[in-house]
Amino acid sequence: MKVTMKEETMQTEQTAEDRSKDAFFERIAILSREMVAAHGKDFSMGALVLGARWIAEGKADSDRKSA
Repeated sequence: MKVTMKEETMQTEQTAEDRSKDAFFERIAILSREMVAAHGKDFSMGALVLGARWIAEGKADSDRKSA
């Protein structure tokens, strides 16, 4: 099956959402490397898991007021 030029272009173009997500992944990668360098892998993994837990529990909602 031959891929047309239009199909190839559509496969390589990123949406604004894709670019935004990629930027966040890059920031997470940089932060992760910095945390590992400063405090080791265990701390870094724990902090990222804790962040995921807060998100899952709704504690990271931007409109939620801090207690």
